[in-house]
Amino acid sequence: MYNLLWGVAFVLVHFAMFLICYRLFGKNGLYAWIGAATILANIQVVKTIEMATLVMTLGNTMYATIYLTTDLLNEKYGLKEAKKAVWFGFFTLIMTIVIMQMAIQFEPQADDVAQASFETLFGLMPQIALGSLAAYLVSQFLDVRIFAMLKRWFPKPHQLYIRNNGSTLISQLVDTAVFCTIAFATLYPWAIWWEIFLTTYIIKFVVSIAATPVLYIARSFTFKDEKSA
Repeated sequence: MYNLLWGVAFVLVHFAMFLICYRLFGKNGLYAWIGAATILANIQVVKTIEMATLVMTLGNTMYATIYLTTDLLNEKYGLKEAKKAVWFGFFTLIMTIVIMQMAIQFEPQADDVAQASFETLFGLMPQIALGSLAAYLVSQFLDVRIFAMLKRWFPKPHQLYIRNNGSTLISQLVDTAVFCTIAFATLYPWAIWWEIFLTTYIIKFVVSIAATPVLYIARSFTFKDEKSA
């Protein structure tokens, strides 16, 4: 019960921080959010928790906000900006992998207290990151394409929930399948892998559904120096 209640608070803090970031920094804040989210999600995913008797990884909430961000960019600024944000997140993840793998290789000083933690957090990162990179590119570009298609079919402002949730339903399923297969197939027994796959997809999609009001709120923000698509 503790993890469930704490998880609800965890999600609400993500949404609040997302809105604050966009309100304070506008479109640039959305790019900053994607950069931070790709790093934090891939650090958090190393930790597994149990919620409602199901095993799951952290990082799902933060990762789901990337879809929220690209959908908002697609909605307000167009497909080109959404694609640009996807590439920005991709670069951020590659940068983190390369730099942190090099950081681990330094010989620590005798009284160092960080090396073991670095190795724990980032030692698995190549395999996790490979899964994340592949899943990120495939699912994010799929998401922005589907969103743009649904925007043509359901163009009215109040139909945003169809564009958002329709694109996310498909793209996150693909994302979860690609990521879990590459990142966890050799790390966990089949039963645990299946639980992680199922809970990862469910959590991501539930968070995305819950984020729909947040997307409507964010879309209502206006900035004098920005032009929407």
